Amino acid sequence: MAEKSPKEDPKFDEFYTEVKEIEKRDSVLTSKQQIERLLRPGSTYLNLNPFEVLQVEPETPIEEVKKQYRKLSFLVHPDKNQDDAERAQQSFEAVNKAWKILNNPETRQKCMDIIEEAKGRTDIMLAEKRKKYKKDGKDKIPEDDPDKYKHAVYVLTMKLFADMERKRRELAERDQEERKRKREQEIEEEENQKAQKEWQKNFEESRQNRVESWQSFQANSKSKTTKASKKIKTFKPPKNKPESR
Repeated sequence: MAEKSPKEDPKFDEFYTEVKEIEKRDSVLTSKQQIERLLRPGSTYLNLNPFEVLQVEPETPIEEVKKQYRKLSFLVHPDKNQDDAERAQQSFEAVNKAWKILNNPETRQKCMDIIEEAKGRTDIMLAEKRKKYKKDGKDKIPEDDPDKYKHAVYVLTMKLFADMERKRRELAERDQEERKRKREQEIEEEENQKAQKEWQKNFEESRQNRVESWQSFQANSKSKTTKASKKIKTFKPPKNKPESR
Protein backbone atom coordinates (compact mmCIF):
# COMPACT_ATOMS: atom_id res chain seq x y z
CA MET A 1 0.00 0.00 0.00
CA ALA A 2 1.49 3.33 -1.05
CA GLU A 3 2.17 5.86 1.66
CA LYS A 4 0.27 9.11 1.56
CA SER A 5 2.25 12.14 0.61
CA PRO A 6 2.32 14.98 3.16
CA LYS A 7 -0.17 16.97 1.10
CA GLU A 8 -2.67 14.06 1.16
CA ASP A 9 -2.27 13.36 4.88
CA PRO A 10 -5.11 14.94 6.95
CA LYS A 11 -2.85 15.11 10.03
CA PHE A 12 -0.25 17.00 8.05
CA ASP A 13 -2.91 19.41 6.77
CA GLU A 14 -4.06 20.02 10.34
CA PHE A 15 -0.49 20.56 11.50
CA TYR A 16 0.27 22.90 8.58
CA THR A 17 -2.88 24.92 9.31
CA GLU A 18 -1.81 25.32 12.94
CA VAL A 19 1.61 26.50 11.82
CA LYS A 20 0.05 29.17 9.62
CA GLU A 21 -2.20 30.30 12.47
CA ILE A 22 0.81 30.52 14.76
CA GLU A 23 2.71 32.61 12.22
CA LYS A 24 -0.24 35.01 11.99
CA ARG A 25 -0.23 35.47 15.76
CA ASP A 26 3.51 36.22 15.85
CA SER A 27 2.85 39.93 15.45
CA VAL A 28 0.82 39.89 18.70
CA LEU A 29 2.96 37.51 20.74
CA THR A 30 6.49 38.06 19.53
CA SER A 31 9.44 35.69 19.79
CA LYS A 32 11.49 38.32 21.57
CA GLN A 33 8.81 38.80 24.24
CA GLN A 34 8.61 35.06 24.91
CA ILE A 35 12.38 34.68 25.13
CA GLU A 36 12.53 37.58 27.57
CA ARG A 37 9.70 36.06 29.62
CA LEU A 38 11.30 32.61 29.79
CA LEU A 39 14.74 33.98 30.70
CA ARG A 40 13.71 36.80 33.03
CA PRO A 41 15.33 37.11 36.49
CA GLY A 42 14.18 34.24 38.68
CA SER A 43 13.36 32.05 35.67
CA THR A 44 15.38 29.19 37.17
CA TYR A 45 12.62 28.73 39.73
CA LEU A 46 9.70 30.26 37.82
CA ASN A 47 10.19 27.78 34.98
CA LEU A 48 9.83 24.86 37.38
CA ASN A 49 6.07 25.30 36.99
CA PRO A 50 5.22 23.86 33.54
CA PHE A 51 1.82 25.61 33.55
CA GLU A 52 3.62 28.91 33.98
CA VAL A 53 6.09 28.12 31.19
CA LEU A 54 3.36 27.24 28.70
CA GLN A 55 0.99 29.93 29.99
CA VAL A 56 -1.93 27.59 30.51
CA GLU A 57 -4.28 27.02 33.42
CA PRO A 58 -3.96 23.70 35.32
CA GLU A 59 -7.42 22.61 34.20
CA THR A 60 -6.67 23.24 30.49
CA PRO A 61 -7.37 20.10 28.37
CA ILE A 62 -4.23 18.38 27.13
CA GLU A 63 -5.09 19.04 23.47
CA GLU A 64 -5.22 22.77 24.16
CA VAL A 65 -1.95 22.51 26.08
CA LYS A 66 -0.43 20.80 23.05
CA LYS A 67 -1.52 23.65 20.77
CA GLN A 68 -0.01 26.19 23.14
CA TYR A 69 3.21 24.18 23.28
CA ARG A 70 3.45 24.14 19.49
CA LYS A 71 2.85 27.86 19.31
CA LEU A 72 5.53 28.68 21.86
CA SER A 73 8.05 26.20 20.49
CA PHE A 74 7.78 27.82 17.06
CA LEU A 75 8.10 31.30 18.50
CA VAL A 76 11.28 30.59 20.45
CA HIS A 77 12.90 28.07 18.10
CA PRO A 78 16.59 28.90 17.46
CA ASP A 79 16.07 28.72 13.67
CA LYS A 80 13.47 31.45 13.97
CA ASN A 81 15.72 33.58 16.20
CA GLN A 82 19.14 33.28 14.62
CA ASP A 83 20.13 36.73 15.88
CA ASP A 84 19.64 35.47 19.46
CA ALA A 85 20.14 31.72 18.93
CA GLU A 86 21.72 30.89 22.29
CA ARG A 87 18.95 32.46 24.38
CA ALA A 88 16.36 31.05 21.99
CA GLN A 89 17.79 27.57 22.54
CA GLN A 90 17.47 27.96 26.31
CA SER A 91 13.87 29.10 25.92
CA PHE A 92 13.11 26.28 23.51
CA GLU A 93 14.47 23.72 25.98
CA ALA A 94 12.33 25.20 28.79
CA VAL A 95 9.20 24.91 26.62
CA ASN A 96 10.02 21.32 25.60
CA LYS A 97 10.66 20.30 29.19
CA ALA A 98 7.34 21.80 30.33
CA TRP A 99 5.45 19.95 27.59
CA LYS A 100 7.08 16.62 28.46
CA ILE A 101 6.02 17.06 32.09
CA LEU A 102 2.42 17.90 31.25
CA ASN A 103 2.12 15.29 28.51
CA ASN A 104 3.02 12.57 31.03
CA PRO A 105 -0.03 11.76 33.21
CA GLU A 106 2.11 10.84 36.21
CA THR A 107 4.29 13.97 36.26
CA ARG A 108 1.33 16.17 35.40
CA GLN A 109 -0.56 14.77 38.40
CA LYS A 110 2.37 15.62 40.65
CA CYS A 111 2.19 19.20 39.41
CA MET A 112 -1.55 19.25 40.04
CA ASP A 113 -0.95 17.97 43.57
CA ILE A 114 1.43 20.87 44.22
CA ILE A 115 -1.14 23.38 42.98
CA GLU A 116 -3.87 21.80 45.12
CA GLU A 117 -1.58 21.96 48.13
CA ALA A 118 -0.88 25.63 47.40
CA LYS A 119 -4.62 26.34 47.27
CA GLY A 120 -5.22 24.46 50.52
CA ARG A 121 -2.44 26.29 52.36
CA THR A 122 -3.57 29.63 50.93
CA ASP A 123 -7.14 29.04 52.15
CA ILE A 124 -5.87 28.22 55.64
CA MET A 125 -3.71 31.35 55.78
CA LEU A 126 -6.53 33.54 54.48
CA ALA A 127 -8.93 32.10 57.05
CA GLU A 128 -6.54 33.22 59.80
CA LYS A 129 -6.19 36.59 58.10
CA ARG A 130 -9.99 37.04 58.03
CA LYS A 131 -10.15 36.40 61.78
CA LYS A 132 -7.61 39.12 62.42
CA TYR A 133 -9.39 41.51 60.09
CA LYS A 134 -12.71 40.89 61.86
CA LYS A 135 -11.12 41.70 65.19
CA ASP A 136 -10.08 45.01 63.68
CA GLY A 137 -13.63 45.61 62.46
CA LYS A 138 -12.93 44.84 58.81
CA ASP A 139 -15.31 42.66 56.83
CA LYS A 140 -13.10 41.83 53.85
CA ILE A 141 -9.50 40.99 53.12
CA PRO A 142 -7.67 41.99 49.90
CA GLU A 143 -7.61 38.38 48.75
CA ASP A 144 -11.41 38.32 48.51
CA ASP A 145 -10.77 39.87 45.13
CA PRO A 146 -10.48 36.89 42.67
CA ASP A 147 -7.37 38.28 40.98
CA LYS A 148 -5.57 38.84 44.28
CA TYR A 149 -6.59 35.41 45.52
CA LYS A 150 -5.24 33.89 42.31
CA HIS A 151 -1.98 35.79 42.80
CA ALA A 152 -1.67 34.53 46.38
CA VAL A 153 -2.07 30.94 45.16
CA TYR A 154 0.41 31.65 42.37
CA VAL A 155 3.07 32.90 44.79
CA LEU A 156 2.70 29.90 47.11
CA THR A 157 2.68 27.53 44.12
CA MET A 158 6.01 28.92 42.98
CA LYS A 159 7.40 28.54 46.50
CA LEU A 160 6.33 24.88 46.66
CA PHE A 161 7.87 24.14 43.26
CA ALA A 162 11.08 25.83 44.43
CA ASP A 163 11.09 23.86 47.70
CA MET A 164 10.57 20.62 45.78
CA GLU A 165 13.48 21.45 43.46
CA ARG A 166 15.78 22.29 46.39
CA LYS A 167 14.95 18.96 48.03
CA ARG A 168 15.59 17.15 44.74
CA ARG A 169 18.98 18.83 44.42
CA GLU A 170 19.89 18.05 48.02
CA LEU A 171 19.02 14.38 47.50
CA ALA A 172 20.99 14.35 44.25
CA GLU A 173 24.01 15.90 45.97
CA ARG A 174 23.81 13.41 48.83
CA ASP A 175 23.52 10.55 46.36
CA GLN A 176 26.50 11.87 44.41
CA GLU A 177 28.58 12.26 47.58
CA GLU A 178 27.65 8.73 48.67
CA ARG A 179 28.58 7.30 45.28
CA LYS A 180 31.84 9.27 45.37
CA ARG A 181 32.63 7.94 48.86
CA LYS A 182 31.89 4.35 47.79
CA ARG A 183 34.00 4.75 44.68
CA GLU A 184 36.92 6.12 46.68
CA GLN A 185 36.57 3.18 49.07
CA GLU A 186 36.52 0.75 46.13
CA ILE A 187 39.63 2.38 44.63
CA GLU A 188 41.42 2.16 47.99
CA GLU A 189 40.50 -1.53 48.31
CA GLU A 190 41.61 -2.18 44.72
CA GLU A 191 44.95 -0.47 45.40
CA ASN A 192 45.42 -2.47 48.61
CA GLN A 193 44.68 -5.72 46.78
CA LYS A 194 47.04 -4.73 43.99
CA ALA A 195 49.79 -3.93 46.48
CA GLN A 196 49.19 -7.23 48.28
CA LYS A 197 49.37 -9.17 45.01
CA GLU A 198 52.55 -7.32 44.02
CA TRP A 199 54.14 -8.09 47.39
CA GLN A 200 53.14 -11.76 47.10
CA LYS A 201 54.52 -11.92 43.57
CA ASN A 202 57.84 -10.40 44.62
CA PHE A 203 57.95 -12.66 47.65
CA GLU A 204 57.46 -15.78 45.49
CA GLU A 205 59.97 -14.61 42.89
CA SER A 206 62.62 -13.98 45.54
CA ARG A 207 61.97 -17.26 47.40
CA GLN A 208 64.50 -19.26 45.33
CA ASN A 209 67.13 -16.59 45.79
CA ARG A 210 66.57 -16.66 49.53
CA VAL A 211 66.81 -20.47 49.60
CA GLU A 212 69.97 -20.47 47.53
CA SER A 213 71.48 -17.74 49.67
CA TRP A 214 70.68 -19.69 52.82
CA GLN A 215 72.08 -22.90 51.40
CA SER A 216 75.24 -21.08 50.35
CA PHE A 217 75.52 -19.50 53.77
CA GLN A 218 75.14 -22.89 55.46
CA ALA A 219 77.70 -24.48 53.13
CA ASN A 220 80.22 -21.74 53.79
CA SER A 221 79.63 -21.97 57.54
CA LYS A 222 80.12 -25.77 57.44
CA SER A 223 83.29 -25.42 55.40
CA LYS A 224 84.74 -22.90 57.81
CA THR A 225 83.88 -25.10 60.79
CA THR A 226 85.55 -28.15 59.18
CA LYS A 227 88.73 -26.23 58.39
CA ALA A 228 88.85 -24.89 61.93
CA SER A 229 88.50 -28.42 63.33
CA LYS A 230 91.32 -29.75 61.16
CA LYS A 231 93.62 -27.02 62.32
CA ILE A 232 92.91 -27.86 65.94
CA LYS A 233 93.50 -31.63 65.41
CA THR A 234 96.83 -31.22 63.58
CA PHE A 235 98.23 -28.80 66.05
CA LYS A 236 101.28 -30.38 67.87
CA PRO A 237 102.78 -28.69 70.87
CA PRO A 238 106.59 -28.19 70.78
CA LYS A 239 108.82 -30.86 72.44
CA ASN A 240 110.57 -29.95 75.64
CA LYS A 241 114.36 -29.83 75.27
CA PRO A 242 116.42 -31.36 78.08
CA GLU A 243 118.30 -28.88 80.18
CA SER A 244 121.99 -28.76 79.54
CA ARG A 245 124.28 -28.43 82.57
